[in-house]
Amino acid sequence: MAHSPTASAALSPFDAVIFDLDGVVTDTASVHEEAWKELFDGMLKDPRIPAEASNRPFSHADYVSYVDGRPRMEGLEEFLGSRGITLPEGTAADSAGAWSLHGLATRKDQLFRQRLGREGVRAFPGTVALLDRLRSARVPVVLATSSRNAAAVLAAAGLSDAFDLVVGGVLAGELGLPGKPDPALFLEVVHRLGIPPARAVVIEDAVAGVEAARRGGFGLVVGIDRAQRRAELEAAGADVVLTDVSQLDLGRVLSDPWRLIYEGYDPAHEGHREALTTLGNGYVAVRGAAPESRMSEVHYPGTYLAGVYNRLVSRVQGQDTEDEHMVNQSNWLVLDVRLDGAGWWSGGGLRILRERRVLDMRKATLEREILLEAPDGRRLAAVQRRFVSMAQPHLMALETTFTALGWSGSLLMRSGVDTNVTNENVPEDALLSHHHLVRLNASAPAEPVPVIEVETSQSHIRIATALRTAISGMERGKWPDPGAHGPGAHGNGAPVEETGLYCRTWELHLTDAVPVAVTKTAATVTSRDHAISSPALAALSVLNAAGGDFDVMLAAHGDAWGRLLNLFAIDVGGSPHVQLILNLHVFHLLQTLSPHTAELDAGVPARGLHGEGYRGHIFWDELFVLPLLTSRMPMVARSLINYRWRRLPAAREAAVASGFQGALYPWQSGSDGREETPRLLFNRRSGRWVPDYSHLQRHAGLAVAFSAWQYFLATQDREWLLRHGAELIVEVARLVASMADHDQDMDRFHLSGLMGPDEYHTGYPANPGAGLDDNAYTNVMAAWVCAQACEIMNLLSGHDLEDLQDRLSIDPGEIEGWKHVSERMSVPFHDGIISQFAGYEDLLELDWDHYRNTYRNIERLDLILEAEGDSTNRYRLAKQADVLMLLYVLGEKELTTFLARLGYEVSAEQLAGTVDYYLARTAHGSTLSRVAHASVLAARDPERAWNTFREALSADLDDTQGGTTHTGVHLGAMAGTIDVVQRSFAGLRITRDALLFAPKMPKGITNVEFRVRYRDHLLTVHLEHGTLTVSAAPGDAAAIRLQVGPEQVLLGAGGTRRFTLGGRADADVPGLTLP
Repeated sequence: MAHSPTASAALSPFDAVIFDLDGVVTDTASVHEEAWKELFDGMLKDPRIPAEASNRPFSHADYVSYVDGRPRMEGLEEFLGSRGITLPEGTAADSAGAWSLHGLATRKDQLFRQRLGREGVRAFPGTVALLDRLRSARVPVVLATSSRNAAAVLAAAGLSDAFDLVVGGVLAGELGLPGKPDPALFLEVVHRLGIPPARAVVIEDAVAGVEAARRGGFGLVVGIDRAQRRAELEAAGADVVLTDVSQLDLGRVLSDPWRLIYEGYDPAHEGHREALTTLGNGYVAVRGAAPESRMSEVHYPGTYLAGVYNRLVSRVQGQDTEDEHMVNQSNWLVLDVRLDGAGWWSGGGLRILRERRVLDMRKATLEREILLEAPDGRRLAAVQRRFVSMAQPHLMALETTFTALGWSGSLLMRSGVDTNVTNENVPEDALLSHHHLVRLNASAPAEPVPVIEVETSQSHIRIATALRTAISGMERGKWPDPGAHGPGAHGNGAPVEETGLYCRTWELHLTDAVPVAVTKTAATVTSRDHAISSPALAALSVLNAAGGDFDVMLAAHGDAWGRLLNLFAIDVGGSPHVQLILNLHVFHLLQTLSPHTAELDAGVPARGLHGEGYRGHIFWDELFVLPLLTSRMPMVARSLINYRWRRLPAAREAAVASGFQGALYPWQSGSDGREETPRLLFNRRSGRWVPDYSHLQRHAGLAVAFSAWQYFLATQDREWLLRHGAELIVEVARLVASMADHDQDMDRFHLSGLMGPDEYHTGYPANPGAGLDDNAYTNVMAAWVCAQACEIMNLLSGHDLEDLQDRLSIDPGEIEGWKHVSERMSVPFHDGIISQFAGYEDLLELDWDHYRNTYRNIERLDLILEAEGDSTNRYRLAKQADVLMLLYVLGEKELTTFLARLGYEVSAEQLAGTVDYYLARTAHGSTLSRVAHASVLAARDPERAWNTFREALSADLDDTQGGTTHTGVHLGAMAGTIDVVQRSFAGLRITRDALLFAPKMPKGITNVEFRVRYRDHLLTVHLEHGTLTVSAAPGDAAAIRLQVGPEQVLLGAGGTRRFTLGGRADADVPGLTLP
């Protein structure tokens, strides 16, 4: 079963798509702006300009405010009016030198054409690709522009025949159509097409154009933001704002904050949709691929089990490389049908006329409605529902209901499991060895429930999938002999095997308008699971216990999911769009990490269980994820930290191998804790494999230690601290102490040969790949870990302290060494700014405007510069937050206090200068970057933080990271955006003594409500502008301290505290007052 050739074009839910020209189709906006500037700057020097008029040069702000998106004459009048200048209108016959509006318009036209001839014009590739897909699907595409040069621009871009209809400035002038923001131009288009505005899409980059489309009542208004104007485009009425047309999924419907809906079909976005409609339960996750599909350029069915990895050896550039991957498991979704005289659906025998998919986040289900048509015109409706059970972690189910429309007859169906799957979700990894599964056996054909068992080729993990297919709804008398085993048999079906695909076939007898339901129930168990005899027997046991009633299984799943969602849901008032994305982020966090995770030996995969990005490896994303889990499901947070604790032996071995003591955690971890970072990275821009030095990052262990301490602060789990947490922190402190070089003259410790979170700097320009000296983030956090190791020694006493010191062979001299490092670690500065690393100020400044204008998306500057024969090591830039991560992790107060401990007095003004310095030099090549920046900005400028937060929110929904979401969601960024609301906008921080609140809520949010667990209390936090309310659920937990500003109060179980922000708290009984 291959990808259907009938579904290669974009099946749009709209009847037409209308494109603006400049800034949407072609990169002519800059040419227009330069022509306008040349015109106005010249005329503003003319002595005929009134003396009282403003003659300051024409600016980009002027272009945006008065000219962009408007007809020439209107733009002239608007701008000149803003300067207090009035000119006669003149006539269309006026020459370019005439002192009139028409004369200036003619002159501007000359200047634009001259520049167009000199410089040419570039079409945006994402727009051209969408045009091709829409035309392939015979969806009318129209150009609507106020430009009088549309024909010349299209010709210069090679797009003269790209549109079915062009309504340009010349025609608009002839018809007397007013300019944007009047909708007349767009309404003329739909009038000519004979469709209502609600059935058409408008794609615009100008605020005036967006406003025109909204006023015209168009079905979807898309704003293209290439100039950081999201807020203005949204205010003008854009339904969705994107940075490039390539991100536009025309079928996405955002009408309900709890439902992600996709109408129609677009092959360019299918992988993205599959990732965002993934269902999971923390044990297993299944991508939202169509059951009839197999792996192709468009579709990628994927099933992933937490913690299941396998190693393969590949030959790259003449050398062997061993890589470990999270394994794509057998595909249990396989379901295909055909009508008499037609081919299989998967092979194009049935054509999709209409399709709708709904991810229901309240129910944790994926629903799909399809209308199919055979070559002879017969139509078949199909409705599919699926879930991955949160009640029983091994259980998954798919229900498909078929209904014949206007005919009765036979439908041949096959259902089974595909074991011939590989790891090819990431194009670069497809160049490596990717066959991870070896089939062991399949149950005998006559068995009522087939069990297919495979094993990973190197790690030898057995995985069994038991599958039941049940049919209901056919009329009595339509069933063939139940004892038969050929096609047409109800019950077991007829077995079929082909190249790893294990199927059974049934002949269904459909009656017009009578639905027939097919329920597939699958159970997957591995040899890593607890309390099993064998995976095969355990899978059968799960399947038998579940029964076969889809609705009963769904209800159990729904109950378990509802309890979990209630704990994690975060309600945000003011923006339904923001609410939907936050709901989506909560949803996918819990598809990857759930109460079932606590029973596993698994970490936090950077791309969730949604795809094969980063090979399923574990980085430092727990730093962004664990704050949410610790404050809601501490047992899951503990399990994830214990994943690191179990790998302490490997970390100790790595430290010894590098000449150090303690525990050296890898940058990328997998099954056993060894370093999994690939040695080579494929650069698609240059076509070269380049060295990957990211293993030089030493802050993964610092993140582990920090998370361990935060877990203890939140839970006061002293037994865990004694047996696990203290050991983690001590071993990382030992690593720091052994790595640090002591300058006795200055009494300062230095760390060298490492990389910071930035990742763009692998070394100094003359010595790439050798690491850097004194990365500020690493040094400060390293000193912090040493301080916490000392703090643990002070916290414990008596037998507990003696036991810990004896087990870990800690002597007083070592503790004194940690203290010394924690007080004298070096932190580099330049010009009052915290330097990213020593010598950072000696690097060159990058021409940011040049690279933005040339490449538009510059998030992977490292690959861009490598393809140019250059290197990021030469410049002052960052892939992501580096120095600013200190503020994200520690907060301003704790960072300032800790720098003072190190001997550095840093003022608030210096920190503000540091923030601004690095904001201007960050490319945001990681989705985590804007999360950290939004959090840091919240304390200083909530409105600016809100804009950055909105960009961070869009990373996966809009696939803004260069089309990478199809290989998995960015789990750390998803969790991070939720944490920004909780920890930055609501200002919640956990300390040893109290729960602190310092709200900094932007105007874009009217209220926030969420729940957290803190020291055996379940708290509900409700925040509005000016008011904070914290309520504790009834129980017997000891009272806790709350602090808002300088005021501290006690809150007992069942009590409520209300704070007037800036004022005192009001106590509700049984709240307690501090003495």
